[in-house]
Amino acid sequence: MTITIYHNPKCGTSRNTLALIRNTGTEPEVIEYLVNPPSREKLLELIASMGTPVRALLRKQGTPYEELNLDAPDWTDDELIDFMMAHPMLINRPIVVTSMGTRLCRPSEVVLDILPLPQLGELTKEDGEKVIDKEGKRVNNAA
Repeated sequence: MTITIYHNPKCGTSRNTLALIRNTGTEPEVIEYLVNPPSREKLLELIASMGTPVRALLRKQGTPYEELNLDAPDWTDDELIDFMMAHPMLINRPIVVTSMGTRLCRPSEVVLDILPLPQLGELTKEDGEKVIDKEGKRVNNAA
């Protein structure tokens, strides 16, 4: 069983997602996508696997999104992919691939829907929010 995470270690959501994966007792393949960006073909494959529009994968915060005027509706999917290839920081993260699917894991708990193994114990996110209890069950934090 292989789990792959396209990860940015500077991103709290990405670190929390990685912690949830490791809480199953599995060590994933960690791809720091800003250092080792996916090829165009791999990026297209990930987008198709997620079943999401290309535009939905664009990251706005901390990127040249506004400077490049990427909110303009006339950019084609191919052009948006070109921008992501030229500026990998435009690719939103983390993206996780498992045998159960591919997801953009924002919020980090989205990864729980595609992990093939259960959580092994308690886990609290970096911001102090408990997401997994001592029995390895998801905590319902809905207000």
